[in-house]
Amino acid sequence: MGRALRSGAVASAAALVALAVSPVAAGAATAPRIDLRVLVVDDGQPATQAITAELDGAGTPYTTVRLADAGRPVIDAAFLSDTVSGRPRAKFQAVVLPNDNPFGAGSAEMAALATYEAQFNIRQVDAYTYARPDVGLNYAQNPGYIGSLDGTTGQVTAQGAAGTFGYLRGAVPFEDNSPTVSESYGFLATPLATQAAGADFTPLVDAPIPGTDSRGVLVGQYTHDGRSELVMTFVYNQYQEQFRLLARGIVEWMTQGIHLGADRNYFEVQVDDVFLADDRWDTALNCTPGDVDCAPGGGDDPNPIRMTAADAQYARQWSQAHGLTFDFVFNGGGSEDWKADHSVTTDPLAQQLVADKNTYRWVNHTYLHPFLGCVQDVTVVPWRCETDAAGNTQWVSKADITAAVKDNRTWAASHGLSLNNTELVTGEHSGLVTLPQQPTDNPNLAPALSSLGVKYLASDNSREPQQRQVGPALTVPRFPMNVFYNAGTAAEETDEYNYIYTSAADGGSGVCEGSATSTCLPAPLDTGTGYASYIVPLEARIDLGHVLGNNPRPHFMHQSNLAEERIAYPVLERILGDYAALFAASTPTVNLRTADIATELQRRTAWDNAVKSGAVTAYRIGNAVTITSPSGTQVTATMPTGTRQAQVLGTTAFGSAYAGALSGWTQPGLLQTSVTLTVPSGAVPLTATTTVKTVTAAKVRPSAKRLPVPSGVAKAQPYGPGARR
Repeated sequence: MGRALRSGAVASAAALVALAVSPVAAGAATAPRIDLRVLVVDDGQPATQAITAELDGAGTPYTTVRLADAGRPVIDAAFLSDTVSGRPRAKFQAVVLPNDNPFGAGSAEMAALATYEAQFNIRQVDAYTYARPDVGLNYAQNPGYIGSLDGTTGQVTAQGAAGTFGYLRGAVPFEDNSPTVSESYGFLATPLATQAAGADFTPLVDAPIPGTDSRGVLVGQYTHDGRSELVMTFVYNQYQEQFRLLARGIVEWMTQGIHLGADRNYFEVQVDDVFLADDRWDTALNCTPGDVDCAPGGGDDPNPIRMTAADAQYARQWSQAHGLTFDFVFNGGGSEDWKADHSVTTDPLAQQLVADKNTYRWVNHTYLHPFLGCVQDVTVVPWRCETDAAGNTQWVSKADITAAVKDNRTWAASHGLSLNNTELVTGEHSGLVTLPQQPTDNPNLAPALSSLGVKYLASDNSREPQQRQVGPALTVPRFPMNVFYNAGTAAEETDEYNYIYTSAADGGSGVCEGSATSTCLPAPLDTGTGYASYIVPLEARIDLGHVLGNNPRPHFMHQSNLAEERIAYPVLERILGDYAALFAASTPTVNLRTADIATELQRRTAWDNAVKSGAVTAYRIGNAVTITSPSGTQVTATMPTGTRQAQVLGTTAFGSAYAGALSGWTQPGLLQTSVTLTVPSGAVPLTATTTVKTVTAAKVRPSAKRLPVPSGVAKAQPYGPGARR
């Protein structure tokens, strides 16, 4: 739920602050120290918390002052700045407020912030405020608009594209996922034709004002009284696409392109069970014959789903045309079983995939996909773990786990497939905790991984979203795609989807009933049209949300989805097409392999722990950025193009290009204890002199009337079946 603003803005510039401001060179001896930390004044509402979530995800340090806390610190000059070794220090490089003045009329805290921002050239983000002259805008009338923005398409202006929103292609669509829920709300207004003396307003993102030929501001820069505010006139939450698109630019704007942490858009797809045949969903039984959870005695599936050589040729052509490298997670024994079942000596699918082997990355999925946890008793549904006479769980042995992995390595070597033997995906992520039947890892798994040299082990993000250690290995949580392993056609997929997500009264399983977050379908989908009309756009939207969330975790599906009707491709094409329409060429998706994803997650955990424990110190003096962190901890930062890292002798390049900046991981060089980055002088923010007059508490306008906000804004979007994952 959003909130109404508790007060109006600070009054006119002349009444608020009198400053003696003159820029000085970034490298001058009088340059202050600017600590690389953001101050967030939090009102507990979704807009402010969305920005906090972006800082968390990127690894950007911040300090939170919660307005509702009785014992919160008072924001005054001493809280904001001090002197270190005779040099003035700004303790925060940027300020995030819930609105342009959340403290109330005549606030000394707001006056202190205004003085501080002007003195040190610190920028302020107004997370959600409404259009009025106090923020450089006309009221949202004649022309103007106040109300739901669902389905609106914003547009990055020329000034926004030339600045911190240049990573976007232009369009900023607002979600409209539910006809019954208002998902976003805001104000569209034009800048004042005549600004106060010395003030200026620059629209950065705007949208058409309904019923007019005018455009109203969604995001704009209001410069006044030696200060700059990023004015945002719509409410949002951390999950909504419109915020995810703008989040990077908001942080770049407020930090002026120099900050700790990094944000990239990751998309990696792993295809499991390659060379195997997957069992097929039975539309009459509402289960999958051959699966342990289908009725006992049903036998194996007589008509499993398996790619053909033609499917393999299509996969190569599609991958190359769309620039997306698949990770083929394979079971070599599937090819040998197919040949035995068909009494032949060659497997056309294997021949084609081996011929195209350099098109993909290959990941070991064990030889025949056995379950590597407890020994399963499948005489009951659901299955259970077998026990001995004393009630002890019976486990798959270390020898059997080792053989399943080694046999697949041997098969790969005999067919010329290049593997990274530190990576492993077990069948069904088995060996790891499998609730409710198996609440602990197979105790034989970690010793087997150690003997095999496995360092990176796939896990299911829907079960275990956090990375953890399993013996010598780190897990890599993977997002399961809602394109089912047992469906080769759109009709099969839709039928199973209906069974899972419709009510029992409609013939469904009923498992999603009776919950406040229910994802039940209101009615079964048409099996002839439901996949294309409903499942594809919803799944693509969910997966694109992962991509836009600075989340390196991979997505996984199965070889069956590349067979028969090849139902995975419409989803993947929708994701890639929507992404390409939103982002400039400077901001491609990043496609990492399993080992690199594990390393990224591991580095983030170590960095986040160091930041939260207060073990990271970072500041800028002029064009020199100094970062100190615990020994062995990689440092992450985003800097302007041209930034170099100082070494004992000379300099080296820092980071890599992404979204118009440089970002990446680094560490101190030889014989160094800190990272020192040199920012090009032209990219260094100017600061005022330290001669600044005291600002007195200003008169402000009366508290604004509480504004209506959408009831759904505090909830993760989109609504739909996939939201259960």
